[in-house]
Amino acid sequence: MATPLTEDAVRRIVADVVGRLGAGDDARTAAPAQTQPSAAPPSAPSASVRSGGASGIFEDGAEAAAAAAVAQLKLRAAGFAGRAKAVEIVKRICSDQAEAWGRLELEETRIGRLDHKIQKLQVIRNVPGVEWLRPLGMSGDHGITMEETTPFGVIGAITPVTHSIPTISCNIINMVAAGNTVVVNPHPGGARCAATAVAEFNRAFERELGIPNLATLVREPTLDSFDAICRSEHVQLICVTGGPMVVAAAMKSGKRAICAGPGNPPVLVDETAHLDKAARNIITGAAYDNNLLCIGEKQIYVTAAAYDRFLSELEQAGAIKLTPAQLERLSAEVFTMEGGGGGCAHPVLNRDLVGADAAVLAARAGAAAPAGTQVLFAETDADHPFVMVEQMMPMLPVVRVRDVAEGIREAARSEHGYKHSAMIHSLNVEHMTAMVQALDCTLFVKNGPCMAGLGDGGEGYLSFSVATATGEGITTPSTFTRNRRCVMVDQLRMY
Repeated sequence: MATPLTEDAVRRIVADVVGRLGAGDDARTAAPAQTQPSAAPPSAPSASVRSGGASGIFEDGAEAAAAAAVAQLKLRAAGFAGRAKAVEIVKRICSDQAEAWGRLELEETRIGRLDHKIQKLQVIRNVPGVEWLRPLGMSGDHGITMEETTPFGVIGAITPVTHSIPTISCNIINMVAAGNTVVVNPHPGGARCAATAVAEFNRAFERELGIPNLATLVREPTLDSFDAICRSEHVQLICVTGGPMVVAAAMKSGKRAICAGPGNPPVLVDETAHLDKAARNIITGAAYDNNLLCIGEKQIYVTAAAYDRFLSELEQAGAIKLTPAQLERLSAEVFTMEGGGGGCAHPVLNRDLVGADAAVLAARAGAAAPAGTQVLFAETDADHPFVMVEQMMPMLPVVRVRDVAEGIREAARSEHGYKHSAMIHSLNVEHMTAMVQALDCTLFVKNGPCMAGLGDGGEGYLSFSVATATGEGITTPSTFTRNRRCVMVDQLRMY
């Protein structure tokens, strides 16, 4: 196994390449995007980038990537102890700043709920760190083989407005634990709070580890800064959390991409379920941060044998039922139809209502919602826009189906093949098996709220990036590593 670089070695490498890089930076920045990754290894980064940003915040994506590359050499020298310390710093700060940063994010993005913004930062402590990385050792007649995880280097991270600081914090923990540094292009709608968090992390990294720029961020993110990060010779991997367009852009970048794409998670309830518990669980999941979670319950299918009882249980648990007229009024507020020629009209979401409180949606529907109402619901058909569009609001469409078989077919249709998340409430194992096989999703929760799939009320660990589009699943530090095999051939048997 390679010996970690010492601090002196890092300085020598940096000093050796400062002159070579000075004349070439502008040319690289202006070059067109590559369609295939370059076969040549990246040049070592220039030490001069350390003065390019304050506390890891940069105006230019290429400079942010170069600064992260310098930091990655230092992180290598710091070893596993340095990585573990960086992880501890992020977890500690998220816990200490949870209330202040939760308020800051809500004030900037204006979506979701304050109590859940705070909680999402408090549970960052459950994101796995360096302990997740386990080498595999083999020995026998022909020698010893070790397989270990090694870092990519610098990772470009594209983060969403829905969970700006939590996603960035989670990504930093996973990626730095794996030995990488991170350059972040945040969603413009959450860029200010993201910069606040990254700057605070970096001040602590430099103060406690002596390494600035373990995570860098573009202050005013644009498509150009996204392109600059993707084109940077220092960035070896792209990690995206976002909708179909940004996922498609990342996958065309010429770099390997890990993509947490869109979802539209359905829920199936059958007559064998504990209907009172199912109602409470579904409300808990759909109400979380006003249904901004990509794993959150978005539409419910209920078998005819359970339908009336389940609707009663939803109301008993505090959900407010909309009348058909109120549903129609709210639908007109939430959706507009575009592209109507030739029968191609499709509903487009009113982004101003994404993450709105249930009381706000009720007012738009002309309904009364008592203080503390968490979720609205309405009976709809299987083709209603609230069913077929990922609307990210605490408003649940409920669809009656004849039986489990029809419910599974309709659930799969509404999930659109994203292979993201689904839930079922049933005591019939055959029904559970049939649904998970039909939807082939990444996260499947049985008899619990959606958050149980990420360790909140269920067993397991937390991550805010669920890589559905590229298949890695719920991300961990090992997601952001390469596998290296070291083989020593000889008669080295120990027995």
